[in-house]
Amino acid sequence: MEVNILWILNLINMSHYDTNLDKNDANYVPLSPLSFLERTKDIYPNYEAIVYESRSYTWAEVYKRCVKFASALDNIGIKTGDTVSIMAFNTPEIFEAHYSIPMVGAVINAINTRLDPKTISYILNHSDAKVLIVDRQFHKVITQALENVKTQITIIDIDDKDVNLTRSKKIGEYEYEQFLNTGNENYKWKKPKDEWQAISLGYTSGTTGNPKGVVYHHRGAYLMATGSATAWNMPNKLNFLYTVPMFHCNGWCYPWTLSMLHGRVICLRNIDVKKIFELIEKYDVTHFGGAPIVLNMLANAPKEHQKKLKRKIQVLTAGAPPPSIIFEKMQNLGFDVMHVYGLTETYGHMLQCAWNNEWDNLDQDKQNEIKARQGVIYPNTEAAVVMDPETMKPVPQDGKTMGEIMIRGNIVMKGYYKDKEATEKSMKGGWFHSGDLAVTYPNGYIKIQDRSKDIIISGGENISSIEIENTIAKHPAVSLAAVVAKPDEKWGETPCAFVELIDGKKATEEINELVKKKAIELEQSCINIQRENAEEVIFPPVEDNILEHSGIADKGGA
Repeated sequence: MEVNILWILNLINMSHYDTNLDKNDANYVPLSPLSFLERTKDIYPNYEAIVYESRSYTWAEVYKRCVKFASALDNIGIKTGDTVSIMAFNTPEIFEAHYSIPMVGAVINAINTRLDPKTISYILNHSDAKVLIVDRQFHKVITQALENVKTQITIIDIDDKDVNLTRSKKIGEYEYEQFLNTGNENYKWKKPKDEWQAISLGYTSGTTGNPKGVVYHHRGAYLMATGSATAWNMPNKLNFLYTVPMFHCNGWCYPWTLSMLHGRVICLRNIDVKKIFELIEKYDVTHFGGAPIVLNMLANAPKEHQKKLKRKIQVLTAGAPPPSIIFEKMQNLGFDVMHVYGLTETYGHMLQCAWNNEWDNLDQDKQNEIKARQGVIYPNTEAAVVMDPETMKPVPQDGKTMGEIMIRGNIVMKGYYKDKEATEKSMKGGWFHSGDLAVTYPNGYIKIQDRSKDIIISGGENISSIEIENTIAKHPAVSLAAVVAKPDEKWGETPCAFVELIDGKKATEEINELVKKKAIELEQSCINIQRENAEEVIFPPVEDNILEHSGIADKGGA
């Protein structure tokens, strides 16, 4: 009787907007980026979709291939909720996998191509992978990894005819094209019944232990695809050079964005500066993305490799906080670079350094400094606030007070696969805890100072390695710089710089002078370090720490 009374009371209080206006098949369809490909093949069937070496496919052909591959997966028993892993370079196969795998209701698990056998076997075991699609170039590392995989996995080889893989042995029982052709092009593929259904499983870097599995849903992937187009002002029919690895945050979700825009995808198997310039010229590339190290390679490429651009090319950079000088170098070559930020847990980028025209009249150094900020939220993100992680209160917007970036929105992951504790910890207090330390400027723009695990604590004071890296990178003789903590008997730890100079350049003393000036500046502003000799104890002489090495690790998010 009590339940009936409550039901009646609720009914009385309900608005007419809440009655007889329920969701139904006509007015509600779960969001999924798979719908983009279906639309594009109907409207622009003969537009070129993918170009790679000797191969090219139209959107109608891509759709047909994806449906056939999905059918083939269904034929071997793959069903909704199963994991299908892929370890591949940026070739058409991994682009197609972003559609064919979820078309059968399964979850795509794109594996980092740089991992060791132990980590790969951990991912295959932890993800419960039923199928592994793999490029034959990885035969050695995969063969070793499979020795420690506990279940039977169906292996499908990618045999790339455009590269010399004669030394790469067959790994699995199927070859990609052969397997695809066992499928039915009229297969009725599965749309998600719920937009919360998983579409992707990607693993974090796992630098402090086993990597965590990050689960994306169809809704988030759809919103990231549409939000990216808006934030970057991407037009229809663009020419996109795919330099970002598609294993990384599902290639920033651009496999889905690009079908929505019926763009042309130019695949690039490996980062090759000379080839990048050639592809830009050949295919009239309009857009591409890359980590700061890729931009640095382009900016410092030999003059004979650099080509005069036909037009201004739009570039996104993320993956590590870029030195401010890189924006000027790229601009001088004809590239318009926008800095973005995100994490694996946010489907890729969700902050952008949105440019205001009023900044056009600022001097070049100031413009570079602004462009190096991570910026403000994407249109698909509800909120990103720099907070004190203890009090969960926003820090002052003074450009000095450090806090942790907290994120909220539909593009925050579903959670960590089979890790309830880590999921709850990461979203404690109703916000996703990024682990990135940042400041907020008076205009609301965010700038990362460091990862919480990378911040250098010297004598109890926080020192941003990124600030020092940015200072060193401004010197014209510097190609790359990385700053890490060095154990120190007196202060606990102090910054230590590893510097790669441009070939033929020498500038040790000049770099030391730059660092010395920065030390004084930092003492006068936010860090307030109390030292009797900042030059010696905070910044060791550079000549002791020069590393001739091009693989300096990236820091930061997506």
